[in-house]
Amino acid sequence: MKRIGYIISFTAVILLSGCTGSKNIQDLTYIVAIGMDYDDETKEFTVYLQALDFANVAKQEGPLPTEPIPIFIASAKGETLNLAVSKLYSKSEPPLFFGHVKTLLVSKSIMTHRSKEVMQEIGKNRSLRHTLRVLTTEEKIEDVLKIKALFNYPAIYTVLFKGSKEELTTDEIKPTSLMTFLRDYYEPMEVAKLPNIKIDKESWQSDKAYPIIYADGYALFQKQKYIDKLSWSDALYVNWLLEKNSTLTRKITDKGKLIAVVEYSTPKRKIKYEEGTTFPQFTMEVSAQTDLVEKLDDVSINKLKQLIAKDIKNNITFIYETGVDKKVDILNIGEKWYRKHPQEYRELQKSGEFYLKKDTLKKVDVKIQVFHFNTYKYER
Repeated sequence: MKRIGYIISFTAVILLSGCTGSKNIQDLTYIVAIGMDYDDETKEFTVYLQALDFANVAKQEGPLPTEPIPIFIASAKGETLNLAVSKLYSKSEPPLFFGHVKTLLVSKSIMTHRSKEVMQEIGKNRSLRHTLRVLTTEEKIEDVLKIKALFNYPAIYTVLFKGSKEELTTDEIKPTSLMTFLRDYYEPMEVAKLPNIKIDKESWQSDKAYPIIYADGYALFQKQKYIDKLSWSDALYVNWLLEKNSTLTRKITDKGKLIAVVEYSTPKRKIKYEEGTTFPQFTMEVSAQTDLVEKLDDVSINKLKQLIAKDIKNNITFIYETGVDKKVDILNIGEKWYRKHPQEYRELQKSGEFYLKKDTLKKVDVKIQVFHFNTYKYER
């Protein structure tokens, strides 16, 4: 029996000793964001790695550190992305660890010149999770990665790392995961969108200007090609119309006069395609609940609902026609159509023509319900 006890004890020691090869948290360099740029003249990629400093990762209840904690960023160039990253392994101690990468930031040059190749490489990379956020920027990538959140909190509290819907506020563009982007990127009749990051140096200041970063629009892709940028106001509208759990604050005017401020809740959208057509021709029905935030002029409730419906209809029409001019399906009109009309879709593919025209949107019907009046009184 004693011998059996010794064997069991010895086996337990051996099993426990298997953990001795694991590294402590301070023995690795945790990469949380990767930036990518491309020089079309030299044909070289530049990779930026943002490392996490655990000394300031948590929001502390006590006073903030008196000394600002630096953001660590490494960069290297190479003919390919993998060659660029490989140059940093020998220059990084503690060793690099990519298991916690949360964000991928790509430059406009990548989008314009090498988007297809880069997206194929990223999609095949087993070190990157498909749930990571993907964003783009026209700013210098190193400048974006160096910016901290307010109160000198680390960069992981900036918009670069916002992910869940619960973290978003009103009038904020929804982040895009790598999985969602790649799915839309390879769809034949669907637009793929990436939030565009911009640096703002005017909104906040302490003893001097305090720069912050925010999403100021979408970069639009269709048929694995970068098309153009969508402005912040239009991107918010598209985000509200197509995404779940989104809200939007709007000014309601009548003949140039501000009447009210309202907040739109997530709408219900229905597209009805006409039958027997060789390309999408359709009407759109939108129903939405709204909350009254401010009442600035005395108008009847029916008049207010008419003005809200007019605002929604005009904006949908404007964004749709903007997409037609740019030859991009901003509102994802064709995605369901081509699945139901495979033969017509193949004929469209042969022609090479863009499948939307301004007159193919036949009508936009809008139904409005004012849900909360915020203590303002209206005659029903």
